[in-house]
This record gives sequence, C-alpha cells and structure tokens, in this order.
Amino acid sequence: MTNLALVIVLLAALMTPLLMAKFKMSYLPTAVAEIIVGIILGTSGFHLIVSTPTLTELSTLGVTVLIFLSGMEIDFDLFKKQPTPTDPQLKVQPSPVRLAITSFAFILLISFGLSGLLAWSGLFKDIGLATILFSTIALGVVIAALKEKELLSQPLGQTILLIAVLGEIIPLVALTVYSSLNNPGSKSLWLLSLIFVAAIYLLVRFKGVYHFFARIDKSTTQLDIRLAFFLIITLVSIAEEVGAESILGAFLAGMVMKLLRPREETTDKLTSIGYGFFIPIFFIMTGAKLDLPALLADRKSLSLIPFFFIGFMLSKAATYWVLKRRFKQTNAIAGTFLSATTITLVLPILTVGLNLKTITEQQSGAFTLAAILSCILGPILFNRFYQPTPEDLPRKRVKFIGANIMTIPIAQQLSNGLYTTQLFTDNQGNYEIYHSAADLTLLPDLSEDSLVTSGAFDADIIILGYLNHEQNYRLAQLALEAKVPRIIARFEAKDILDEKYDQLKEQGVEVFNTYEANISLLRSLIETPSTLQIIDNTDAGLFEVTVQNRRFTGLQISNLPFVDQVTISRIYRDQELIMPHGDTQIHLNDHLILTGNKKAVPAIRRQLETRN
Repeated sequence: MTNLALVIVLLAALMTPLLMAKFKMSYLPTAVAEIIVGIILGTSGFHLIVSTPTLTELSTLGVTVLIFLSGMEIDFDLFKKQPTPTDPQLKVQPSPVRLAITSFAFILLISFGLSGLLAWSGLFKDIGLATILFSTIALGVVIAALKEKELLSQPLGQTILLIAVLGEIIPLVALTVYSSLNNPGSKSLWLLSLIFVAAIYLLVRFKGVYHFFARIDKSTTQLDIRLAFFLIITLVSIAEEVGAESILGAFLAGMVMKLLRPREETTDKLTSIGYGFFIPIFFIMTGAKLDLPALLADRKSLSLIPFFFIGFMLSKAATYWVLKRRFKQTNAIAGTFLSATTITLVLPILTVGLNLKTITEQQSGAFTLAAILSCILGPILFNRFYQPTPEDLPRKRVKFIGANIMTIPIAQQLSNGLYTTQLFTDNQGNYEIYHSAADLTLLPDLSEDSLVTSGAFDADIIILGYLNHEQNYRLAQLALEAKVPRIIARFEAKDILDEKYDQLKEQGVEVFNTYEANISLLRSLIETPSTLQIIDNTDAGLFEVTVQNRRFTGLQISNLPFVDQVTISRIYRDQELIMPHGDTQIHLNDHLILTGNKKAVPAIRRQLETRN
C-alpha cells in the first residue's frame, strides 16, 4: 500500500501540469491545482491516497525545500539605494522600498484589527495566530505572475515583489516567536538569535570557498547541490534545537544560498529538484488530508470560510492607497489583489498551530480553503486589472571623461541611438571648443570628489579618453572603486616595462589603443570588405545585446520569435566567443553579436534586456 500510494501521488504530480496545459488553465497556480487534485484523490474524494510514513516524510521535505526556494527568490539588490534620477520630476516619487515597507506596516495593523474582530465575535480567538496568517503573502505565486507580465524590472513589479518578500520574512519570524511563547517546553526566547548567528557564520564561511567549488565541480560531484542541502539540514537542525520552527531554518538557508550568488545552473537544478519532486508531494498530500465532507457538515466551520477569505483580502486593502501614490489606479488595484494571494506559508503555519493545539482541524481546513480561494482569485483579478504603461526601455548611460576630437563625434553618434551620453573635462580650452557640440561639463579638477559630485561615475559605461595613459589608469581605479559596470580606457603607450596595461585588463577594464584599433579595422576591411558596409549602413547595423530576460533562456536560436529579423553571428559567454548554430541554446547574460535592421533592433533589445 505504501508503494502504491506513492505511485499514485507521483502520477498525480505528473498529470496535473499536463492537464492544466491541455485545458489552458494558466490562470490557476500549479500549487492550487495540486491541492485540488489531492482533495479529489484523498480523504474527501476517491480515497486513493492515504497517508503513509514515506509520504509524510517526503511531504515534510517538500515544505522544507519550498521554504528554502522561497528564501532564494529574494532579490537583495532591490534593497540597495537606487541612484537619484536626473529628471527633477522623478525625485518626488517614493521608492519601491519605501512603498513596500509602508504597505506591509498597514497590512500588519489591519491583520491585527481583523484578528481582534474575529476574537470579539468568538469565531476565532487566537489573535496572534490569525494576525500571522492574514499577513502572509505567497511569494512564489507573486513572482510567477510578475514574470508572466515581465514586471520584475519595473517599479510596480519591484514594489509588489518587496511587499511579498516582507509577507514571508516577517510572518516567519513572528511564527517562531509565537511558537516559543505558546510552547511550555520551548527553550528561552533569546536562543532564537543563535540560528541567525549560525546563518551569518555559514555565509561568511562559504563565501570564499564557493567559487573554489565552481572550479573543481564536475557532473559526478554536484558540489553546489550538496552545499545547498548541507545548509538546509544544518540550519533546520539548529532551528529545532533552539526552539525555533524548522521552516525558519530552511528560509534562512535559502537566503544564505542566494547571498553566495550561485550560478544560474545551480538555481535551475535546485528548482528542478524541488518543484519536480518534493514540493508537488507536499501540496497533493495537503489536499489529500483535507476532510471536506466533515468540514462542510459542520455549520460553524463552514461559516468560517468566507470570514477567513475576507480577512485575507481586507488585510491587504490599504496597499491600494499606498500603490496609488506612484502608479495608475488600475495597476494599484491589480497590485493589491496580487498581494492578497497566500498559500505557501499558510499551510506550515497551520501545521504549527495544530501541533500546539491552538487551532482545530475544522478551523485549519477553513483557513486552507480560504487561502486556496485567494490563490485562485488573486492572479485572475491581477491579470484583469493590470494595464501596461508605455515605458521606453531605459537607454544605457555612457559617460566620457575627456573631451577631444576622438570622444566628441562618438558621443554625438551614440546619443542618436540607444544611449544617453555626457562628457566631462577639466580643460578650459577644450570646453570652449566643444561644449556647443555635446553635453559637456567642465570640472574644476579630476579629483575623486569632483567626479563623484558631478555624477561622472553614475553610468552603465564609462569611457576614459585622455591621451595620458597614466591619467586614465588613475581614473580607472576610481571607477572600479565606484563599481561602474563597464570601464573602457584608452592606453596609447605600451611600454614593456609598464605593468599598468596588464593590470587594467586583469581588473576587468576594457583597454583600447587607437593604433591597434586602426590595424584591426584595416585587416578586417581587407579580409571581409563588407565589414565597413555593415557598420556604416544606414538601414542595417552591427549590435551587441545582453540577454537578461529569463523567458528566452533555454531557447534554441532557431526558436527565437525574432530570428527572421536578425542574424546572430557570435555569442560572447563566460569570456569566450561561441559560433552559434540553430540548435544553440541561449543562456542568461549571453552577449549576442547580431546584425539586423536598425529600426527592428530596439524592440528586440527591449525584449531581451528586460529583466525578468
């Protein structure tokens, strides 16, 4: 019976997404569909799935891996201070971080108020547990919905994502405190800090060796996956020892793994293991254990479902007015409905409540069904109300330090295309000559303070164009300290005894020499006469586009939707040039060297470089 039950669960996990695709049920989150399948096949339906020790263990592992992957979903870059926009009108707009913190503060207050009303009415007396439940948000469902609309790189998507992140972190910590206070046998509350200390220690300990793992890893060792499960088991064990909830340990393990900056392949493998095996078992078994006939037969339990559902929705209502401060009304409504989606944490929280005997089976079932309803309606209403706003793809900011006969014409040409350009010089004479031809700023000197104050390092690409290579070397060091993504430095002198040229290249600076550049161009013209025509052609051009949209990763070149409009001649990946073929797969952060119509490329670039 044990093996048969496991086979039925795995068959259900396999067939659920296939049936969803067959009947085009894209509006329904997969997790909700798996719970519904569990209800049909379990206690409430055909009784084909029974709880066995094996399935119980796998289900426990499933929720642990689910919470671990939720921790890995957090984008810590969103919490970094964003550069001040140059447009004065944009300065008054609140940042996504501020909007998210304000929204979640209101969510907590309303959740507490609703819990108090439930306690006053006698429907559900545990105010603490109800507050935690009402404040939860399903991060995985939110991310899936935002990815579908390609909003993760937009302010609206970042704001909703941050609200969802807080809707997982805060309730998890609150659940741990709640569990300690309600469990007479739990250890002292201050011991909970030990799990955070352990997480920080593991992060520091493995930050240096993780890159070593990447160098010596091979298919038969899979060191990155072994490290991930080591982190999970270690922090879950510590959490249980100090009296915290195991899911808090799993969540911290996911955060530690994310901060180690794993390769895209590592994230894909962990996601495959989790969502391919463990997590579907957890959701199907959750549905299989629900006794709907008993729940629906109990009039009091039945009446709880609409109250709990309204609680999940109303607790996020104030998000609308916060989002409306920056976004259009329909999108504020859409974001509010998506934020009301919850399921991921509700199930483990209810398990904790059942273990502590602070909630009954009927109340747990009512909360589960209410969460399922929110998961069904939330994404549907989000898609119904969301309206794309016409936003131009942000043009890359190119800053030139040094205004001369070489940099000025390049800046003029780039500003007519996909870039915004600005030049800086400390030479009064050059400023007088060129300031009318380009956006040129005169600096009092080239000190670090002057460059930072003027915003010279607030760029995607910085060009160091002085003839003096010593000057460019010093400026390159300042740009490296300022963490400018791309630095291109002019270096005319190549003295064999001067190590600065090699040092810059080792530091990741792109170094060019006009003499060598001319030689390379002349050789290309001799060997491939059409090169100059491609570069100078007014209709077609040679472009480099970086793949940052995960929607295209894993696709073969022959399956790209715009493959008939451009020709991909090279792919620059991991510091190597690849000769592509029709079956070559696209990877995240690939640099595609392509030729195509200049009018078509901006739209293609927008698709590929939209972060998703």
